[in-house]
Amino acid sequence: MKRLTESLTHPWLTIRVQLALGIFFVVAALPKIVDPPSFAHMVYNYRILPGALVNLMGLTMPWVELLCGLALILGIWTGTARTLIGAMLVTFIIAISINLARGNAIDCGCFDPTPVPKTRVERLQDMQFVVLRDLGMLLMVGQLWWAERVLSPES
Repeated sequence: MKRLTESLTHPWLTIRVQLALGIFFVVAALPKIVDPPSFAHMVYNYRILPGALVNLMGLTMPWVELLCGLALILGIWTGTARTLIGAMLVTFIIAISINLARGNAIDCGCFDPTPVPKTRVERLQDMQFVVLRDLGMLLMVGQLWWAERVLSPES
């Protein structure tokens, strides 16, 4: 068990996980920042938020993603960035899962807010993949959290 803990919390792995997660979020944020109306439409399609919050979310969430991603890449405010990214990933997983349960086949808008013509079955399959991908990124957040706890136990 000690060897596993050492391997999973090794700085070599941790820095790569931190950089990869940061890059994912920067890459995901940029197209949404460039095209806020399309992203707001994607947010609307989830049918979860009240209409008054859709535009606010469409405008602010990409900037939070960008700032958190940059913080991880630059190694600043990593604890805050990691926590916000973890919270966003949990929110994304829940939102997509709700729509999967409803049978509401949507484009997630994760990396590109422009709609792509797909069949209902293709969209549902994409949504299932996105949930798995986001769970994988949540594991990355968990690795960063665990590494920090192991390396600085007084925290």
